[in-house]
Amino acid sequence: MISKEEFLLKAYKLGIIKFGNFTLKSGIQSPFYVDLRPIASDPELLKELSQQLLNLLKKSCYDLICGVPYAALPMATAMSLDSGTPLIIKRKESKGYGTKKMLEGIFKSGQTCVLVEDVITSGKSLIETIEEVEKEGLRIKDIVVVLDREQGGVSLLKEKGYNVYNLFTIEEVVDLLYKNNLLSQEELQNIKNFLKSTPIVTAQVKSSRLTYEEKAALQSHPAAKKILEIAIKKKSNLIASLDVSTTQEVLQLAETIGDTIVAVKLHTDIIKDFSEEYVIKLKSIANKKNFLLFEDRKFGDIGNTQQMQFEGGLYKISDWADLITSHVIAGEDSLKIFDSKVGIITIAEMSSSATLTDENYKKRAIEISENISNVIGCVAQSKLPSSLLLFTPGVNLNSIKDKKGQNFNTPEKVFDKNHTDFIIVGRGIYKSTDPKKEALKYQKSGWEAYLKNISI
Repeated sequence: MISKEEFLLKAYKLGIIKFGNFTLKSGIQSPFYVDLRPIASDPELLKELSQQLLNLLKKSCYDLICGVPYAALPMATAMSLDSGTPLIIKRKESKGYGTKKMLEGIFKSGQTCVLVEDVITSGKSLIETIEEVEKEGLRIKDIVVVLDREQGGVSLLKEKGYNVYNLFTIEEVVDLLYKNNLLSQEELQNIKNFLKSTPIVTAQVKSSRLTYEEKAALQSHPAAKKILEIAIKKKSNLIASLDVSTTQEVLQLAETIGDTIVAVKLHTDIIKDFSEEYVIKLKSIANKKNFLLFEDRKFGDIGNTQQMQFEGGLYKISDWADLITSHVIAGEDSLKIFDSKVGIITIAEMSSSATLTDENYKKRAIEISENISNVIGCVAQSKLPSSLLLFTPGVNLNSIKDKKGQNFNTPEKVFDKNHTDFIIVGRGIYKSTDPKKEALKYQKSGWEAYLKNISI
């Protein structure tokens, strides 16, 4: 393997760095422009780059390699071939046909993936790639980059807990070029002055989120206002999903953890001994402990059927539920049958692996949700417009996935990555030996993640 300096000088001859006056995608005027794609046209140099990058990762452990599209794909491919590590490919956008996957290749949830990037500036493209890869249940710990433009991206990623290894910084590159008489003293000083004076651009990645108070001011539906008011008063964003099968279990858990939560989420149709007396007792506990009743029915039929399911039958959900969930698969009109007093939470994305709720489905679900007055938010695994509240299931402090396709995330991750509003925790609480202790732990963790998120 040749030295870094020798590699740079060979690559420079391909025109990977140009000097002059260039307008970057961010709008900033830069005295240099970096384009590493020509290296892919030189097989020997590409192989050399692969070895240089793999050398940076010699102490790292990983199962997969993924290049950030598109410039880093040839680099990641070469690294895969040289190391024998499987390659996965991340698309920039999902296809509207076929599998509609964002990640192509063979992988298993829980595996560790190293990301490969050509040039890092703000870190925005890497953050987007990390979100898509982690959504599939893969772990990202290490990122390897050819060139750091020293404009904040590496710092941002390190703050988020990722290890970033770069082959060169731009200052190192220009110093080497000057040393080899490929850059004049004036050009060198001009570039260094630019690097010192140019503002860090990572603020574009750290998009601000609204506080609960700000969101409450935007809401018109009473259920949306109520759940936000409870969150503020209790300093909690925790919704407990009580997927137990008897009324006694539900009532006991609701009494035990009621002070720490903003809502109890139920699947009433799994309860074996449902009764009117149970509903009265549960409503009494909810009033006393100040939380909402959230029936996760996931309505998904034509409007007429949904209305009968909502208002009639054994459960008479309309009589007691403050919040309900519904799919949008039957179209906008199917949501208009619900009582205006109940807050509807539509299903935009699901947390299970291989879910069919892809980007195209999510986009349409959000459009429909924004048009219906009593839709207060969505169940999703990624960011929503600020007008909608985001409810994120699959939150667990101790697990990554289960054996039935469920992927889990920590409270910190869903607040930081998705700007969620409410975390939904099930087995992490009701399966524990001490539900009250675990609920307190999730309440604290969720609130701290929220405070950290709004301070960005």
